[in-house]
Amino acid sequence: MSDVAVKVEGLSKKFCMSLKKSMLYGTYDVARDMMGVPKKNVQLRKSEFWALQDISFELKRGEKAGFLGENGSGKTTLLRLLNGIFPPDKGRITINGRIGALIAVGAGFHPYMTGRENIYLNGTILGMSRKEIDKKLDEIVDFAEIGNFIDAPVATYSSGMTVRLGFSIAIHGHVDIMLVDEILAVGDLAFQLKCLRKLSEFRSQGGTFIIVSHSMQVIRNSCDKAIWLDKGRILTSGDVYDVCDKYESAQIMKNDSIISAEKESLNIIHNDDLVRISKVKFYDLQGAESKTFSIGDFIKVRIFYQAQRKIFNPIFTISLQSRDGIVVFECYSDQSENNPPEIFGNGYIDMDIETLNIKAGIYDFTITLSENNQFEKLEWHDKAYKIVVIKNHYHINQGMIYPYPKWGY
Repeated sequence: MSDVAVKVEGLSKKFCMSLKKSMLYGTYDVARDMMGVPKKNVQLRKSEFWALQDISFELKRGEKAGFLGENGSGKTTLLRLLNGIFPPDKGRITINGRIGALIAVGAGFHPYMTGRENIYLNGTILGMSRKEIDKKLDEIVDFAEIGNFIDAPVATYSSGMTVRLGFSIAIHGHVDIMLVDEILAVGDLAFQLKCLRKLSEFRSQGGTFIIVSHSMQVIRNSCDKAIWLDKGRILTSGDVYDVCDKYESAQIMKNDSIISAEKESLNIIHNDDLVRISKVKFYDLQGAESKTFSIGDFIKVRIFYQAQRKIFNPIFTISLQSRDGIVVFECYSDQSENNPPEIFGNGYIDMDIETLNIKAGIYDFTITLSENNQFEKLEWHDKAYKIVVIKNHYHINQGMIYPYPKWGY
């Protein structure tokens, strides 16, 4: 048996932006197929565009791959091609094994059939016999955790219940390859962790799975390799940490360009016309300005201010948040022995972090300046500055921080 689970060669798929023309082209193509005339897929017709173009990659059995990219990059289209929902316009897909897919909430469910009936329906679609479904039924129901609703119509389910049942059916089916779209984001945290553990078990048994997600942490925690799609093409692929780092660095650069072009779009509040936080810069240990740091690096945050009047007992605040909205830390300058008693004119204040011990990802900085106490805010720059943290040579755990522990026995 080949050790290759999925092989994609020169895959391309086009769509039409006009519904009327799409129906016309579809009728035309069906007629050509019935007459045995080869379709001409090389050239785009009016209103058509390439959703995917010249995609090639290979996954071995047991590999975990994550596809990342902005909305419209072709990630979901690729999953649908792999699952056979869409036919490719060009190229070839080779699948060695049975595929299970979670591509959309409720996909494949009959809304007026009960959850139990849909288990048999979907299990049959996955190639399971009734005897096999009978044997797995209790496991599927227990994993889904929907209780007595198993005998209620699926139309009465919440989106989370539908996701749990759909995932449970797919993961307990006799599949070799699992396709998972952003669907896991619908479930709660406990369910997501449960799914990731089940996927890990699935992989340890030789299963292969492909995940599409906007969450870099899900990709990092779940996958061996990553493939970055951009406007329907593969921009880069390889080690999951390297690709995620490159993607997030590119997002930072794009964000900086937007900020430069549309300065007023920042979430900045001015409460005193005589005071400004003029800019914020980040420096590495060598004193070089940077927006990219490795886990464990030194980082200096420098806040530049312009004060046309004396500010007594100034309080600078630096708050760091993950892209998931988690506050990693919040620091106040008045809790330091080096806080200036007053500021006037142009100047800056530094905050040094000796060891950046947070996990890889993009982080938002919120910077504020207050006078006398935290309630008298003069400036508030909400999530206006970003850095990207990438992995280093250390083995990093999957938590929010890496504590640099010292082990002993």
